[in-house]
Amino acid sequence: MASADLEDSDIQAVLEVLRSGRLALGPKTGEFERSLAEYVGVRHAVAVSSGTAALHLIVKALGIGPGDEVLVPSFTFAASVNVILYEGATPVFVDIEPETYNLDPEDLERKVTSRTRAIMAVDVFGHPADWDAILEIAGRHGLRVIDDSCEALGAEYRGRKLGGFGEAAAFAFYPNKQMTTGEGGIVVTDSDEVARLARSLRNQGRGEMGAWLEHERLGYNYRLDEMSAALGVSQLRRIEEFLRKRERVAGMYSGRLEGLDGVRPPRVKSHVRMSWFVYVVTLREGLERDPVIRSMAEQGVPARGYFSPVHRQPYVRERLGNGALPVTESVARRTVALPFHNNLTGEQVSRVVEALARAIV
Repeated sequence: MASADLEDSDIQAVLEVLRSGRLALGPKTGEFERSLAEYVGVRHAVAVSSGTAALHLIVKALGIGPGDEVLVPSFTFAASVNVILYEGATPVFVDIEPETYNLDPEDLERKVTSRTRAIMAVDVFGHPADWDAILEIAGRHGLRVIDDSCEALGAEYRGRKLGGFGEAAAFAFYPNKQMTTGEGGIVVTDSDEVARLARSLRNQGRGEMGAWLEHERLGYNYRLDEMSAALGVSQLRRIEEFLRKRERVAGMYSGRLEGLDGVRPPRVKSHVRMSWFVYVVTLREGLERDPVIRSMAEQGVPARGYFSPVHRQPYVRERLGNGALPVTESVARRTVALPFHNNLTGEQVSRVVEALARAIV
């Protein structure tokens, strides 16, 4: 389905760290943080062990907890919701737009209550959310704003890179992402306070100037190791190359899907730069994704559903009960992620599309 784009420079970067003997709490983490902050255009970056850890630290640093509601989509990876539950707050699920699958601003407005404390927007599949509308609603209601941009490094909204919208954002670097550190994530923010707390919380609650065994607050072991940071520095130097490669593959898919009745390619709004994380097609009403995925697998082509709505997951239903999100539920039944990575060839793309065409007959 996906694979990291690695070359000798990445391997050498990791080997240099291994040879140095400084495997944790070393200079590469700081270099990675400075490089990423500069790329995104924010003042601070705090590298951590995963995108989930990054989101958790943002929620924690903003003081969100029991009694607070956080507006969040259900059409997302479970981590977006889990980090809210970690802190005892209540996720309130918002439906999505039928075009981009991002938060629907109209439903977002409807879901605001006196208990709403924050909005967590997700830039689904690398397509920026409607940030003008989200920030306007947040400003009017006095809400904190978190950007789950784990799938969208390098994406732009009206010419501005994601990461600077809201009070803080999270990126992730799992091997299927636009660039990788193996495992890893990062908090980006212009807030001195969020950055200060995130640095402390990732390191067992130690203060920046405190002794090693002095802890100012309850914290976590969310540090990023030096090998991962070195790989991140090396990969980030080629991020624009990666984005161009992914756009090329997406373009090949969209071209070959033209005229295929029953399948809608992804739609990208004109005022955004898409950072292609996955290539997800939508089947027409009446076609279900699971039989299509099985048929493609029988033809030797892997595909998978993206996403299974979080509000339908058993552990969430046990806590929060059932709720209706008609667009989310309809889209989830009909979306299929096709094989996608930087170096797919035209021949491979054609084979995937041919298998899809046979599967929907």
